[in-house]
Amino acid sequence: MSKHLTHDLQKLQEALLRLAGRVEEAVTKALEAFVKGRSDLATQVISADVEVDKEEVEIEEECLKILALHQPVAQDLRRVAACLKIDNDLERIGDLAVNVAERALSSNGEGANITPAFREMIELSMSMLRKSIDAFVRADAEAARRVLLEDDRVDADHRTVIQALLARMHEDPSTIDRALRLISVSKNVERIADHATNIAESVIYDLE
Repeated sequence: MSKHLTHDLQKLQEALLRLAGRVEEAVTKALEAFVKGRSDLATQVISADVEVDKEEVEIEEECLKILALHQPVAQDLRRVAACLKIDNDLERIGDLAVNVAERALSSNGEGANITPAFREMIELSMSMLRKSIDAFVRADAEAARRVLLEDDRVDADHRTVIQALLARMHEDPSTIDRALRLISVSKNVERIADHATNIAESVIYDLE
């Protein structure tokens, strides 16, 4: 590997980690805004999304530049490909955080009374995101595999949440608007976990 390629790959990883930190912060704030009724945090997440989008585009351009200038092969090519995929997943997670923040603004503190399954799903999704990013930082394929195992629990919690909300709507039609907002948040949280799983899979692809 040439010195220039090594330098550019290092810069790429640093940029990706900055984006990951920004996205993780957005998710944390959005979910706190939902659970605690913090409209100030929700507004911050929505306002900051433009920076997430900007950084995602810059990283994609850097990946393409590395491919064009250095024409990497073997492991180096896998690293760039993995970075491209992780970059896209992080941007999508940022969008999902915005979705949650928008629901938080209209929920009037409804997140304070969510069920244990809903809370567990939120905690698991946040944990999966942190662990997948950490696996990338530490180049730890085994840690990435452990993230994959947690996705089934999130999916199970999501199904439990949806079933309970549908039953509640059937019993009491006056709860429909609230239930639909909660279903939307649950869906977005479940998708955050899906993208965290994608990141973990990209780490494994990169290393093996």
